[in-house]
Amino acid sequence: MTAPPLTVTAPELRPPVRYLAIEGPIGAGKTSLAMRLAQRWSMQTCFERPQDNPFLERFYRDNTRYAFPTQLQFALQRMEEAQAIASMLADGGTLVTDFITQKNDVFGRLTLPDDEWQLYRAIAARLTASAPDPDLVVYLQASPEVLFSRIQKRAIPMEQQISDTYLRGLSDAYNQFFYHYDRAPVLTVNVEHLNPLDSEADLALLVERIETMRGRKEFFVKGTAR
Repeated sequence: MTAPPLTVTAPELRPPVRYLAIEGPIGAGKTSLAMRLAQRWSMQTCFERPQDNPFLERFYRDNTRYAFPTQLQFALQRMEEAQAIASMLADGGTLVTDFITQKNDVFGRLTLPDDEWQLYRAIAARLTASAPDPDLVVYLQASPEVLFSRIQKRAIPMEQQISDTYLRGLSDAYNQFFYHYDRAPVLTVNVEHLNPLDSEADLALLVERIETMRGRKEFFVKGTAR
């Protein structure tokens, strides 16, 4: 009698947290990484939609003139995204995003004069007051030079208008923001020499760091851990 064929199934890869957020400045690779992690752990996704902001292209051409409507439009979008996140989590799902709603503060503080910043902050805070906090934030960090190179390489027409000055200010603003951020644990990952998008080995390194993180703040550079 012939034995029935043996069926081998892959072990279930359980997500390490229910709600994982990937953050970082433009060019850091947060959306692509979020997609890879969502696929690995079979998690739902909620992504930003910068292409839906009608002011963004004009903002890249003239930061001063279009800062307020651009940031206000993003605050409205993040209100909708926060509602979608809350709904997914309430249904018992697990989720990866490529943003946190508190990033309003990063861009608002960077681009707006003090009087507009105070008005904007009051509006944005009300719009996202009920937004759930992530269980873990992975902050992707890279130098302005590396970010600029990646932006040029992917060649999205609207992004080619981003100035070096703006990108440097944005990198500094992100670093300052996450230095003080305490609403969720943060794993800061330097991605200048780590390529989890194209290297399975690098992805495995990052996944291990995410799965084993136990502190509130940790920093990861390829080849080191602290």
